[in-house]
Parts: sequence; structure tokens; C-alpha cells
Amino acid sequence: MNYTLHQLHVFYKISQTLSITRAAEELHLSQPAVSIQLKNFQDQFDIPLTEVISRRIYLTSFGWEIAQAAEKILNEAHSINDRTLAYKGLLYGKLNLSVVSTGKYVMPYFLSEFMRQHEGIELSMDVTNRQKVVDSLANNEVDFALVSILPPQLNVHHLELMPNKLYLVGSSLSTVTPLKNDPKLLEKLPLIYREAGSGTRSLMEKYISDHQLVVRKRLELTSNEAVKQALLAGLGYSIMPLIGIKNELLSKDLKIIPINNLPLKTNWMLIWHKDKQFSPVAKAYLDYLGANKEMIIQQQFGWYERF
Repeated sequence: MNYTLHQLHVFYKISQTLSITRAAEELHLSQPAVSIQLKNFQDQFDIPLTEVISRRIYLTSFGWEIAQAAEKILNEAHSINDRTLAYKGLLYGKLNLSVVSTGKYVMPYFLSEFMRQHEGIELSMDVTNRQKVVDSLANNEVDFALVSILPPQLNVHHLELMPNKLYLVGSSLSTVTPLKNDPKLLEKLPLIYREAGSGTRSLMEKYISDHQLVVRKRLELTSNEAVKQALLAGLGYSIMPLIGIKNELLSKDLKIIPINNLPLKTNWMLIWHKDKQFSPVAKAYLDYLGANKEMIIQQQFGWYERF
């Protein structure tokens, strides 16, 4: 046999996802590349590792045994790498983050230089909805989470990174002109909502409730990107974070519609459970942010103050 660590990694990912497509996505490979690696790996065994039933891939009993062995081999390979880095006196290990979906416009800029400085660190960053972010923190699956609203059900510490500002936004082709910037304008507009549980939605609903407005919900969408595309298509209006619409504002495809008591303001915060025992990597990252966050904001988010 002459299989490679890469083939073991591909096969192990297939065993986790039971999908060539999902395995390819998570490995950042093409589907044909994953299929070829699976075939080359399978060809080294006389017993089938997988089977396809009703167009779905399954592991055979033998395949599951090989997947378990692959996990052990891959863990040992990582351990060898870690020991090598430790011997050189370098920081190594894994940093686990969970980020609310709009936070994908924020978090990479607070990570890039840290990751460049410490090449032995592996990053796992899950970008998902707010409820899953909170759950992952509650279940101790991550070191840190990025949110814009503190979860009241958890006892956490936090580090404020930068402001989060939300405006009423619509297509630049819109002819809506608010009279005296009256919030009651929202009662006349078809509004686009984020999904239930979204921090953006909760802030938008609080604004509507605080001003005792009766509004019309046209659409409910599950990501900031989906809302943005709907706005660009002229399907309605939404109160949404400034951080996600920089390019569309600068290109004048979208515009901010001024109304009283907007923008809504919160803060992007890195949070962690108060009882969390930091790994050396997590502690180093927190120290890095404490020393560098203001510089990162100045360098990467100077445009933010223009709005």
C-alpha cells in the first residue's frame, strides 16, 4: 500500500460528511479532485470502503474501520507537527471561533496579522446564525465568539472590538423621501427582515416597537448577503449593518435613508465563557487584540466614520 496523508484526510472528511460535495467544500477542493482521491485510495484495498445507494454515498463496515484508523493517523501526524514547532519555540495549536453571519465582514481583519505571525496555529472559524454561535459557546466548542448583542443566558466576559451601526437602507433607485425624517416612513415601506434569532432582526424589531409602528413585512431572509441582494433588486427596504454594505454604498448601488434615531448602535464584541480555561493560543490571541485592535480599526475601517 502506498496511500498518502492527503488521501487519508480526504477519506476521513468523506466519512464525516457522507457527501463528496460537502467534503469538497470543506477541503476547498473541486468535486472531481475529491472523487479522484477517493478512487485512488479505494484502489489500494480489495474490500469496498464505500457504497452508493439511491445516489447517496455510505461507508461500508470496513470503510468505517478505515475511517477510525485514518483519524488516529491524522491526529498523530498533527502531533508530530506540533512537537516540531514546540521544539523550535513557536506557538502552535488550534484557535476555534464562532462568528455571527454579519461578523464575517469584521473578524478576518482582526485575525490576519496574528495568523501571519504564528504559522503554527490552525484556525477554525464557523460563520453561522446567532443561536448556533451562542450554543457553541455554551457547549464549550469554541474559544471565542463574535456577536453584536451579549447573550443574556450566558455568563461571559467580553472585549469590545468596534462599533456596529445599523441604518435604513434601500436601492439607490428608490424615490422615497422621508418627511422630517419621521420613523413612520417605515409603515409605508415593504420591509425585508432577517430570520428569527438574528441580532440584526432583534434590533430592527426593537426600533419598530419603541416607535409603536405598524409595518409590512415583505420578505424574511437568512443572511445579510441575501438581504443585500434583495435591496439591490428593489424588493424592499431594511435596517441593516453598515459593515456589510461598504462597496454598495461607495458604488452608489444602495443608499442610506435618513430617519430619526438611526443609526442604531451596538458593538462588535469578542466573548468567552467566564469559566473558560484558555489554551496558550487563545491567551496569545486575546493579548494580541488588546495590544493591536485600535491600530486594526484605523488601518482597515477608516471608511466607517464617513457614514
